[in-house]
Amino acid sequence: MQYETRTIGTDDVIALPDHSAPRGPRWGLIAGIAAAVVALAVLAFSVFGHHAAPSKPTEQLPLVSVVVPGRSAVARTITATGSLAARREMPVGVSGEGGIVTRVLVEPGQWVEKGQVLAQVDRSVQTQTAASLAAQIKVSQADATLAQSELDRAKQLVSRGFISRADIETKTATRDAAAARVKVAQAQLAQQQASNGRLDVRAPARGLVLTRSVEAGQVVSAGSGVLFRMAEGGQLELRAQVSEADLRGLHVGSQAKVTPIGGSEIFTGEVWQVAPVIDPTTRQGVARIALAYNPALRPGGFASAAIVAGETDVPQLPNAAIQSDDKGNYVYVLGRGDTVTRRAIKVGEVSDSGVAIIDGLNGTEKVVQSAGAFLNAGQKVKPTLVTANAASMR
Repeated sequence: MQYETRTIGTDDVIALPDHSAPRGPRWGLIAGIAAAVVALAVLAFSVFGHHAAPSKPTEQLPLVSVVVPGRSAVARTITATGSLAARREMPVGVSGEGGIVTRVLVEPGQWVEKGQVLAQVDRSVQTQTAASLAAQIKVSQADATLAQSELDRAKQLVSRGFISRADIETKTATRDAAAARVKVAQAQLAQQQASNGRLDVRAPARGLVLTRSVEAGQVVSAGSGVLFRMAEGGQLELRAQVSEADLRGLHVGSQAKVTPIGGSEIFTGEVWQVAPVIDPTTRQGVARIALAYNPALRPGGFASAAIVAGETDVPQLPNAAIQSDDKGNYVYVLGRGDTVTRRAIKVGEVSDSGVAIIDGLNGTEKVVQSAGAFLNAGQKVKPTLVTANAASMR
């Protein structure tokens, strides 16, 4: 670009740049670079612009844990309730002729031995009768001794002809009769003594006194009814009421855990008898559970029992895998394409190792172990397989 320089006077005019003058080489270089950039942009658009598709957002699938439960042996437990009682209750009353009770020697809750006196009955009259019989024995023995002496003297006189053979036979008979009267008197005394011994109320066997219904001064007899109730050997039992269906699975020797109502202590026992009949009204039977003596077990009290009635081979799932609604219990099972489907189930025993599934699963399915509450049937998920042992620990 060229400029003309002139001295400006009052009559002079300012000269403007002359654009019509020829341009230098630098402007040509800049124009070439700009044209090349434009050409490259057009080429790139023509090659790549028509093939690029708009990107779609990535689908986020819920991450869930699934488990294959398999099958395992699960104890079948029957829950029942019933009353505590003596396993062998012994009612004790008067076995003799009775009389006035002079002393009561035991209280409920005490242990007694076989034959121990529980209550004493007045025997003043019976004692005099026994003394009279004892005196009769002495009289009979004296008569027998005298008869024997007379017989011996008569035998010495027979050889001298002073006494006949007939007299000897008579004296022999007298001696034998006197000896017989001695035995009769002795038997009568023994009978009276036995009767006197039955006046006292005695324990028929070793055991625990449960109740007492007699006091000193009371007149008792064979018709007075039960004076004491005892538990033979202190053995107790729970008479559990079991439904007809559950009773079929019970057998003698089944282990049980008994908890008295109002307490937390658990007592271990076993079924020693299963009722052979069913009550036609309640449709229940009685399972008798033997228990060792313990002061916390009181006959007449109420208790619950958990009876182990064998084992069943069923799948087990953690509690978190089981869902429930108004239609019942269900789980989500992983199907084709990692989609979940609803499966109705029936639950059984609940233990520390999990919940037994007695219907609805065979153990080979992939069951959603967690996040089931946030899923819907037919929904696609991203599964993570966990082992059955790890699932049971959750």
